[in-house]
Amino acid sequence: MLQKYYRTAIAVFFIVFILMGISKTYAQDSVKLALTPPMGWNSWNTFKCDINENLIKEVADAMVTSGMKDAGYQYVVIDDCWQVSRDSLGNIQADPKKFPSGIKALADYIHSKGLKFGIYSDAGLKTCQGRPGSRGYEFQDARQYAKWGVDYLKYDWCYHGMQNAQASYALMAMALRKTGRPIVFSICEWGTNKPWRWGAKVGGNLWRTTEDILNCWDCRTDWGGMGFVHILDAQDSLAKYAGPGHWNDPDMLEVGNSGLTVPESRAHFSLWCILAAPLMAGNDIRHMSEPIKNILTNKEVIAVDQDSLGKQGRKVKDLGDLEVWAKELKDGSRAVVLFNRSKQPAKISVNWQEIGLNKSATARVRDLWRKKELGQFKNGFAATVPSHDVVMIRVWPKK
Repeated sequence: MLQKYYRTAIAVFFIVFILMGISKTYAQDSVKLALTPPMGWNSWNTFKCDINENLIKEVADAMVTSGMKDAGYQYVVIDDCWQVSRDSLGNIQADPKKFPSGIKALADYIHSKGLKFGIYSDAGLKTCQGRPGSRGYEFQDARQYAKWGVDYLKYDWCYHGMQNAQASYALMAMALRKTGRPIVFSICEWGTNKPWRWGAKVGGNLWRTTEDILNCWDCRTDWGGMGFVHILDAQDSLAKYAGPGHWNDPDMLEVGNSGLTVPESRAHFSLWCILAAPLMAGNDIRHMSEPIKNILTNKEVIAVDQDSLGKQGRKVKDLGDLEVWAKELKDGSRAVVLFNRSKQPAKISVNWQEIGLNKSATARVRDLWRKKELGQFKNGFAATVPSHDVVMIRVWPKK
């Protein structure tokens, strides 16, 4: 019995020690990273476990040739299934059949393209696909990632047992910082333990707010996966937790995947930009249609996401299937999305007071998808929005 109490006391002490140390030191360090929401590509949504080094190299090539790099995308992230075991010293080992050149060589290739390299692990004993997790190997794995040249770590939450989430993520954050290499830390905890309340304190740069996104408009699964509109609905109340260096993460993009039409992909991308969300593409960027490429590389829309003020947008009007979302930008302008969830075209209006401007102001309005100046508008703006689509504008009040 005494031994049991002793173990419990040690565990509690360890958790408190970790949390105190991280909140005072490493959270300050993490703010230097991800001052705007990270942009890149992740392998999971399209390829799941069917990954290999040639695929990842081709994706890196495509990020450059497609114009995505020029539009601001940086990170090429391999998700679950790259690892298979540990060696006799406990070092994590990549699948030698899928990654015969090794992870360091792959990272070097991606860096040679002027891009950054990201990798995946899990806070539990195993990853979600049953590969070796990092529990008990946090500092060893972090040192290995730094040696390989990793710039971004996505850290999942499968097979965690009775672990304390905050302490588990704090421990890996400390391990990453101790390497001396700047590694963006993505907390993939699914929102179960409300990481928006503590993610920044423990050294996270972004944290998942929900279960996994699915390749659909509004579907759900028994295990918690959901279409992008359901994830969107969970974001509005979290805006106060986002800012430079620490972002709410509504999960990767399904833009360009088969479950969404082009208008739905445009709506999805527009709203993620209003949310100041990380923009991690999840489609096969080697084989994009021109409309999808135009969505992912629209610099005017991306500028809304990457605005240095770092404010997450909010829903300012809700009329059931018709919504208005707005985001304040550093230059005093507002980005606005008129969002039509219905099955028919609909007129949606917004008045300037609803987006934080003087209600009788005159403002210049630009359509960000048509890349067209619309003129001066007094009091507000209205447009007919197609079904499952958006009109996205930027509004500059007249001074």
